[in-house]
Amino acid sequence: MRMGILGTGSMAVALGGAWVRAGHDVRVGGRDAAAAQRTARRIGAAGHGTLAEAAAHGEAVLAAVPAGVAPGLAERLAPALAGRVLLDCTVPMEPGDGGPVLTGDGARKLAAAAPGAHVVKVFGLVHESIWTLDRPAFEGVPLAVPFCADAPEAVRLTSELIASMGCTPLPCGGLARAGLLEAAAVFAIGVWWSGGEVRPAFPSPALAPGAVDDVD
Repeated sequence: MRMGILGTGSMAVALGGAWVRAGHDVRVGGRDAAAAQRTARRIGAAGHGTLAEAAAHGEAVLAAVPAGVAPGLAERLAPALAGRVLLDCTVPMEPGDGGPVLTGDGARKLAAAAPGAHVVKVFGLVHESIWTLDRPAFEGVPLAVPFCADAPEAVRLTSELIASMGCTPLPCGGLARAGLLEAAAVFAIGVWWSGGEVRPAFPSPALAPGAVDDVD
């Protein structure tokens, strides 16, 4: 699969590296040519260039830039992104009382900025370090990767991409539900920042003694 990456930061490195390991053709794009070259070399990408070149390269394109920057960037690159799958891993948040707070519906802003692209909310729910693991699994179970998308082609391509990383695709509905993933990410980040752990807060009902079969 041809993958374009918009950005040269930590998520670009982590996810780009995972895609290179999975055998995909990755091209890194950045505002700074030297930074794009360094990131490409670090992850073993097939190439690097401008943001526009990365957008035009990929069957799927990752927006690995700050949430506040992503809509403006998508608008500028809208002609190149038309017909492509635009992967949104951003988390729109800002500091608040007691922890970070959600600042808006990032994925739907991207979709409005680049209406010809097929936006998918994905890869933003876990810390970037998880994507540096080869075929991440926990307690013997492959990592499940939830995502929201409207277009059937975007669902298919995203599912194939996730599976190629050794993870389990977890479709969670259309883009109208993307805000739920963004809110969940902000919640998890707040727990981590406070020194807590998220996983024990979500045990499976199947593991609970006397678990009920129905939920009212």
